[in-house]
Amino acid sequence: MTKKVLMILTNHDTLNDGTPTGLWLGEAAEPYKVFERNNIEVDLASIKGGTVPIDPNSTQNDETKTFQDVVQKLGETLKLKDVVFENYDGVFIPGGHGTMYDLPGDADVQNILAFFKDDNRVIGAVCHGPSAFVGAKLKSGNYLIDGVKLTGFTNEEETQMKLDQNVPFALQTELEQNGARFVKGKAFESNVVSDGKFVTGQNPQSSTDVAEAFVKVL
Repeated sequence: MTKKVLMILTNHDTLNDGTPTGLWLGEAAEPYKVFERNNIEVDLASIKGGTVPIDPNSTQNDETKTFQDVVQKLGETLKLKDVVFENYDGVFIPGGHGTMYDLPGDADVQNILAFFKDDNRVIGAVCHGPSAFVGAKLKSGNYLIDGVKLTGFTNEEETQMKLDQNVPFALQTELEQNGARFVKGKAFESNVVSDGKFVTGQNPQSSTDVAEAFVKVL
């Protein structure tokens, strides 16, 4: 039977100072291609549905042409509220700074993540995608990621990008405060961490590797 994955994406398009941001294209497109090669069905959903903004910094090398089919799908995503999430075997959350604004604290995102964790289904995220985990809790009242070994975009990487003062919070710090056992790899080098049904990647360079690890767990 074909496995199904729900990809949850951002609709937010600016940083604190108004600089354009959104989804980091490769973090959705590379995993999408990995899933496709493995005959996994993928549905794209975002908080509001419709078009997902793409960070212009992630399209400097003709990525929009390389991933033309994915870009087209990013123009017509499902509205998360309308998705029957119980029908999916796994959920995967790509990054881009936009995720830090509309995924943390979203009731639908948190409900889906709690269900997937409690039902022992696969949860994956890359770079800023793990921002969706921030503040998410289980029915028990415990944090979703309490005691979970994971990774995500590090404070060091944010500082090197000179964006640490231009985002709503420090991702690594928040994940650690929620009880995650954060595994920091080298800056801007692929780093993938699997812990049970959680599979996370540190940065854009981890996009393909994290998707392949996610498929193995799936």
